[in-house]
Amino acid sequence: MKKLINALFLALTISTGAAAAPFLAIGDGAELFLTGTLGVRADDNIYLTNSGLDDVIFDINPGVELVFGQNSTTQGSLRIVESFANYSDNDNLNTSLSAVNFSTRFDDGKSKLNVNAGFSQQNQNTYDVRGLTRRDASSAGFNGEISLTEKSSLGLGGAYSRTDYKRGGYSDLTTFTIPINYYYELSPKFDLSLGLRYRDTKSQLGLDSKDYAYRIGFRGEFTPKVNGSLQVGFGTRKIDSRDNESLMDLEGAVNFLLSEKTTFQVNLSNDFGDSASGAQQKSFSLGGTVITKASEEWSVRTGLTYRKLDFYTRTDDFFEFTLGADYTVSTNVTIQAAYAYRKFETKLAGSSFKNNVFSLAANFRY
Repeated sequence: MKKLINALFLALTISTGAAAAPFLAIGDGAELFLTGTLGVRADDNIYLTNSGLDDVIFDINPGVELVFGQNSTTQGSLRIVESFANYSDNDNLNTSLSAVNFSTRFDDGKSKLNVNAGFSQQNQNTYDVRGLTRRDASSAGFNGEISLTEKSSLGLGGAYSRTDYKRGGYSDLTTFTIPINYYYELSPKFDLSLGLRYRDTKSQLGLDSKDYAYRIGFRGEFTPKVNGSLQVGFGTRKIDSRDNESLMDLEGAVNFLLSEKTTFQVNLSNDFGDSASGAQQKSFSLGGTVITKASEEWSVRTGLTYRKLDFYTRTDDFFEFTLGADYTVSTNVTIQAAYAYRKFETKLAGSSFKNNVFSLAANFRY
């Protein structure tokens, strides 16, 4: 613990007052940065069981980031991070995990195209994956928009994702999604949208399915203090060897400007899903986050999320409360302190849990 704290203070001393400059400039418009995180977490339920086992975990996450295309119509970045998690009492759980993420964006004012791809080795728990289960997550996708007329445009995308579990009892999952949206400008800052989303899901242990969502919605600035996007519609799921299911499809993210320094963000969704064990589900989530920029250096955030998981034979509930503060030491260093409380309730015997996590971390970018 003392070694980590000493490293944090040393890094802060070196970086205070440093200017925002890349580690290495590569030609015109391309820059290489060194990134990293030094952190410590106190977790009272590392396995997310109903009888929690606690530990203190030290995180060291060095990385590099290549940024290219600044001030041009095509921009992008490539980021590589190696994450080391070291447990104080359970050193058999220590891990070294890799993550690679690439993204690029083209925008000439009339057409837009975003492309992304990523790979990450994961060992974190979720309400759905317990016991620090190793898995690999891969993803790739694109979404673009092209102007059709002065007031209309067409959006088209595609997304692929796959999760490979390294432990028995969990179902490898592959999904392919195609969203299509038509946008019509009702005002210079407000669009009406009509959309269709298709999704194909392959589950190793569960049933394969095909989803269709028919949507109507809005995006842009609703009022001078409210902006975001909201889509509402009808969703159906066609399941192999079972009757079809339906639901009211929801997807939205709306921001409310409460004051010059405070923003309230609301996210909601209602969609089909698949559990890590391969079970079919309907998933509803509603979350809100308040972010206050107290000063140039300080910002404070608090959030609350509720998720309802309907497995047709039972319903599970997941709650999460978060509280955090960010302190900007310099253009190169940010300190983050956070607390998270999680509660999961289910009728499955022995599967409910509560979890408290306190964390402190310094993030670097040179």
